[in-house]
Amino acid sequence: MKLLLDTHALLWWWTDDPKLSSASRQAIADEDNQVLVSAASAWEIATKYRLEKSPHAAQALDGFNELVTADGFEHLSISYLHSLKAGAYSSEHRDPFDRMLAAQADLEKAVLVTLDPVFARFQCRVLW
Repeated sequence: MKLLLDTHALLWWWTDDPKLSSASRQAIADEDNQVLVSAASAWEIATKYRLEKSPHAAQALDGFNELVTADGFEHLSISYLHSLKAGAYSSEHRDPFDRMLAAQADLEKAVLVTLDPVFARFQCRVLW
């Protein structure tokens, strides 16, 4: 299965936070699954750090690439196709990170690992 991690799921994985569901934790740990980390998550973590909204942002930024590769995850760049899809959603939802993750999950045929119910608006396949 191909998984795309929402930013909170990624941070909770890295910090072994109990907020990450057991189903999500098992799927991420399953070596048969391909785990993608969006460039949008790096952007979101940097934004949360700048705004001082995440206690884990600093350590995630300092070693972002190393953390991703150490876990065997794959970086997912943002393409123009992802951008066109994210911008075209008719949903009123304004969060650019959510819009991008929804577009990437759809176009990459990935299951989005997220707790956030907003993704139902985008008709994403979700695992939690």
